Amino acid sequence: MMKKLIITAALLAVPLTAAGSAVLFGGRRWDAAAVIVAFLCCVPFFLSFEKRRPMAREVVLVSVMTAFSVAGRVIFAAIPFFKPVSALVIITGAHFGRYAGFMTGALSALISNIFFGQGAWTPFQMLCWGLIGFAAGLLNSGGLLEKTVPLCVCGVLSGVLYSLVMETWTVLSVEGVFSAERFFAAAVAALPITVMYCVSNVVFLLVLKKPLGNKLRRLKTKFGVFCTEQEDAA
Repeated sequence: MMKKLIITAALLAVPLTAAGSAVLFGGRRWDAAAVIVAFLCCVPFFLSFEKRRPMAREVVLVSVMTAFSVAGRVIFAAIPFFKPVSALVIITGAHFGRYAGFMTGALSALISNIFFGQGAWTPFQMLCWGLIGFAAGLLNSGGLLEKTVPLCVCGVLSGVLYSLVMETWTVLSVEGVFSAERFFAAAVAALPITVMYCVSNVVFLLVLKKPLGNKLRRLKTKFGVFCTEQEDAA
């Protein structure tokens, strides 16, 4: 009951935050409100994962995949916008379910930013990578992402989503005001970066799909983990 109340309060706080920002700042500054909203949107997913009462072995596997994502982001730091994070999050969500995918994505952003720098952009990254993992879990509930073409399409769409969400933060961080014109200009200027994101996701998905996917599938079958999550998604 308490978790349901917290989730409801978090969801109700989203429009209240937006309305409060409009009243207090007259629509002139939306950056702080956007950060709060991004964080509040993560709350229901965290609590839903906790509500499942995950086994210790499931928590360990999420921690391991998060560590792989963080390590991958650090290792490839020298190559701009070419990281395996989204690919690892997609593979995790595809094999362990939507909530495990969200947790891995959100925690990957939070923990890796200990090395790259925390800031108001962190909740946006947490929400974005979390949603990528969540979507992968939903899409693969019927085995769709087991096929190469849909998996690559998912990687491309993930790259586009990540770029658009972060461009939203870029526009807000300039003067705290969002406008369609500025967002369009930022999206066009970031097009080469978006393409790099998409290429990166596809490359890492193709490389990691078989070896890592087989291991995760074996762990899931051998230890009986994340079975209820997949059943809920079906």
